[in-house]
Amino acid sequence: MAAVLTIDSGDTAWMLVSTALVMLMLLPGLALFYGGLVRAKNLLSVMSQVLGITAVAILTWVLWDYSLAFSGGGAIVGGLSKAGFAGLTGSSLWAVGTSGKAIPELVFAAFQMSFAAITAALVIGALVERVRFAAIMLFATLWLTLVYAPLAHMVWSSDGLLFKFGAIDFAGGTVVHINSGVAGLVGVAFAGSRIGHLKEAMPPHSLALTMVGAGLLWVGWFGFNAGSALEANGLAAVAMVNTLVAPAAGLLTWMGAERLVSGKPSMLGGASGTVAGLVAVTPAAGASGPIGAMLLGGAAGLICYGFVGSLKNRLKLDDSLDVFGIHGLGGITGSIGTAVVALPALGGHAAADYSLGWQLIRQLGAVGVAIAWSAAGSALCFAAVKLVIPLRHARDTEREGLDIADHGERAYNY
Repeated sequence: MAAVLTIDSGDTAWMLVSTALVMLMLLPGLALFYGGLVRAKNLLSVMSQVLGITAVAILTWVLWDYSLAFSGGGAIVGGLSKAGFAGLTGSSLWAVGTSGKAIPELVFAAFQMSFAAITAALVIGALVERVRFAAIMLFATLWLTLVYAPLAHMVWSSDGLLFKFGAIDFAGGTVVHINSGVAGLVGVAFAGSRIGHLKEAMPPHSLALTMVGAGLLWVGWFGFNAGSALEANGLAAVAMVNTLVAPAAGLLTWMGAERLVSGKPSMLGGASGTVAGLVAVTPAAGASGPIGAMLLGGAAGLICYGFVGSLKNRLKLDDSLDVFGIHGLGGITGSIGTAVVALPALGGHAAADYSLGWQLIRQLGAVGVAIAWSAAGSALCFAAVKLVIPLRHARDTEREGLDIADHGERAYNY
């Protein structure tokens, strides 16, 4: 007989805090991190895009995207039975891992809403300093519906394709990071490079803002990863420790590689390595032990540094803030590496009968599906936007800066 569900007040409190922490990652964390990396004339443009996408994601999540992701349905996408949060009240329950325990479904829906918002906002880092605000708002609306919600259903819904396949994605390696990284790469193909790319210097205007943003991202990531346990329990503790260890390894690995290659470890490199480590451990946060998390963070630091520091320019790819280079590649590294770090021999939490070979196949399959789904869906969304609104600004407007062009204001008035 199925256990009677009751709301656990401690778990509910933890999930309320976790939701707030993920929102802290987004506003102001991601806005500051991205804002510091662009030129001063585009600071408000980037921050406004993060702010606007947050609002779009919240409203569309309530209206239809939550239902598409987490209501009953097929293997690819859910239905519309919960559109407008129909049936969700303070007393409707969402079961957690421990038998008989639950949290209010409204809290679960809000937690997942914050994931959708930050994933869509990550995409714009590849396209900053050249795309129109209105075009990005339309893209976010389409993308959350056609790409994000179905992939979330496939990975996290009990009847989803990749969930049934047995792929492990504890907190969003495929749904969040591979998805946003590939979408950013597709966006670069549609928008083209910034004027002066690889010909003019385009240094970050405030690495101090970026450092503050990176710190807020790391703090908020505890809600992102430990919150994905859905309970205030030992699994959340495992995820929290891994969320400390992996970014530390990524930070030192990236800065160490810079020291060997260029002679000086940079603060920007440290921030980038931190994020790479956080990205890589996200899918493995509940399955890895601390040693495995170190290995994942270090591997992501090296792989992402190699792409960002060398290969990106050889490819003449204007992924402005390295969304694919860090989130895409870091997500791929973490999603595949999850199969390895789950091994009990590395301190992982897999069962005694765990099969590394089969789990590697599942992880590779999930990565392949995420890349293909995001690439095809994102291309469709960008193509649809270009039919309605010019995606990028005119050359003179881009030279002037998007703060004035899109918003009629400046970040700094001297």
